[in-house]
Formats: sequence, structure tokens, C-alpha cells
Amino acid sequence: MADPVLLAVAHGTRDPAGPAVVRDLLALVRAMRPGLQVIEAYGELSSPSLEQAAGGLDGDAPVVVVPLMLARGHHALADVPDRAARLLPDAVTARPLGPDALLADALAARLAAVLPPRRPDAVVLGAAGSADPAGAADVRAAARLLARRLRRPVPAGFVAAGAPSLDEAVAAARRDGARRVAVACCLLAPGRFHDRMAACGADAVAAPVGAHAAVARLVLRRYDEARSRPAVPAAAS
Repeated sequence: MADPVLLAVAHGTRDPAGPAVVRDLLALVRAMRPGLQVIEAYGELSSPSLEQAAGGLDGDAPVVVVPLMLARGHHALADVPDRAARLLPDAVTARPLGPDALLADALAARLAAVLPPRRPDAVVLGAAGSADPAGAADVRAAARLLARRLRRPVPAGFVAAGAPSLDEAVAAARRDGARRVAVACCLLAPGRFHDRMAACGADAVAAPVGAHAAVARLVLRRYDEARSRPAVPAAAS
């Protein structure tokens, strides 16, 4: 029996660089698991939409939907699973990518790429944030994993929802005596949230984790975790 299709669903952005990064990431996933059918889709703003991608699948093929989100929130917990259940009643939806030690590896690598020769006095984890408390909890867990990886404290700050804001977190680090502050970027791809991070007042802001080998392995980890679980039938409308 063929392996289930991996239907990867990213958030989406109007920035054309965002889908380009997602495609590069999925190319890494395919290279790591030759023969696995990996399909690209987006929750909003970018194409193909989840509906378009689902419509192009063989109706008899098993499917695992992997939300390419780095924390829990509305899209990962409700929007993507609910839409997938309506479109593909036998599909299984995986949990979001983060928090995870593999994500911390990717965050650390992207941060190292933008750091000056001198070690920064402080590192802050920047994230979009969510109105869902679970999303904020996941970001703080990701910050703890990154702190363990870097062997230094790493507070978190948010650019869309949640407190403290990234600007406040960077300012707090400076009040505590940090002259050089760097931001690790807990985003998958470029877009308006990364633009906000770039304006937070830090001395260096890392690129989104994007097409990193650790993230590709994490996508496959979530796929493998989910494929052994039974599908949850869609609620009757």
C-alpha cells in the first residue's frame, strides 16, 4: 500500500517570497523521502488554496495534512483541521511543527548566520503570536528550547498578538544592560510579520527558519506521528 499523501498547508502571505520559501522547504522534504507525494497548499492569501489542492487529489488516496505552523492557534487547531475534514473526510491532520528541539536547531542556525563576530548581550525570540493562550505557551516553550540550545536566557516577544510585544522585549533587554540585542525569528517564511520584526530596534534580526534541513525533518516527524492515527469523522452540517 502506498504511503499517504503529505498535504502541507502553510498560512500564506501576499509576499511572493513566502511561497517560494515553502516550495524550497517541500523540495527538501521530497529529497529526504523519495517517492513520497508532497502537495503544497495555503490557508489564505497564497495559491493553491487548501480547497484547490484537495480537489486535485485522488479521492481514494489516504492523506495526512501537516499544518506548516510553528505553534498552536486558530489556523493550526481549528481552521485547517476543520476544512480538511470537510474536504477529505478520511484525512488525518498532524499537530503544528513547534515547539520541538528540531525547530530550536533551525532557529539557532538562522540566528548564527546574522550575528556579528562578537556575541550579542541578549537574544530574544520573536514570534507572530496568537489570541489563543496555547499559541503563546508554545512560543514560550520554543524560547526555552532555544535557550537550552544556546545556553543562555531567551525571552519571547510578539509582533501581532500577545504580550510583551517584541519591541518591548528588546527594550527590556537594553534596560537590563544589553548593548547588543539579537532576535531569533520564529516564523516559517518572509512576510509582513518579519517586516515588523526587522523594525523592532534590535541590532540583528534572523531570517525565518524556512527551507532548513531541521525543519524538513520536523515536517516528516509530524507526518509520521499522524499517519498511524485514525481519522476523526467530520461533524455533520
